[in-house]
Amino acid sequence: MAGRTARLVLLAGAAALASGSQGDREPVYRDCVHRCEERNCSGGALRHFRSRQPIYMSLAGWTCQDDCKYECMWVTVALYLKEGHKVPQFHGKWPFSRFLFFQEPASAMASFLNGLASLVMLCRYHTSVPASSPMYPTCVAFAWKMDYFCASTVILHSIYLCCVRTVGLQHPAVASAFRALLLLMLTAHVSYLSLVRFDYGYNLAANVAIGLVNVVWWLAWCLRNRRRLPHVRKCVVVVLLLQGLSLLELLDFPPLFWVLDAHAIWHISTIPVHVLFFSFLEDDSLYLLKESEAKFKLD
Repeated sequence: MAGRTARLVLLAGAAALASGSQGDREPVYRDCVHRCEERNCSGGALRHFRSRQPIYMSLAGWTCQDDCKYECMWVTVALYLKEGHKVPQFHGKWPFSRFLFFQEPASAMASFLNGLASLVMLCRYHTSVPASSPMYPTCVAFAWKMDYFCASTVILHSIYLCCVRTVGLQHPAVASAFRALLLLMLTAHVSYLSLVRFDYGYNLAANVAIGLVNVVWWLAWCLRNRRRLPHVRKCVVVVLLLQGLSLLELLDFPPLFWVLDAHAIWHISTIPVHVLFFSFLEDDSLYLLKESEAKFKLD
């Protein structure tokens, strides 16, 4: 135990200088995983593990090695807490208490609720807004991206949505060219992170930059049209709330009760924001439809 404690102290002191995750670099963790895999993940022991593993775990892809890492993660966390050290991360993530086959149950549930809210509002949009509305195709496409794609994709599509609303209805060619530019930017961004190297600082800076473009563009349009279009107030509230809530993604703390972290809290907090934004899209689409019908009658 003294030897383990000494290693923990050394690693805790070097954590700020070390790259990677402190927990999976810990010799106690590595030794535990090695012994667990030798004992349980080959021959008859592996067959025994598979025979008693719940079917939902195997279908979700949880292996014997994964189970060893999970169990040894908690052995290491308990030792860190006992010795008075801060909770470490493992393989780039905080330790979460597993529920069924969900490694991050709160985030998974929040993501599901976000998707459900988007689906409900999409159905409402379909029901209340005719397909002939000028913004209908763009708004429907945005609905499918609200929660099932990465944050960068959602923000870029929001920028494209703003471009179509402010410029593209009068100049479709400009919107098409801008869409191609955004797709090129997204492809280059994802390719760099996945094929070259995952640079957290660059990724954060890129998301902040496009987020600011999104906020400034939407707010400028809303403020310019606030008297003519009363429903833009909803868009102002949404933009300001999303910008404030996005700060949660910058926080980094061990999950509360080993379940609730900043990312899960962000997901949960954005559910009502999605509902309000769809309400704005519905009001704006109906306004545009009424305006286009009025122009058609005049012609």
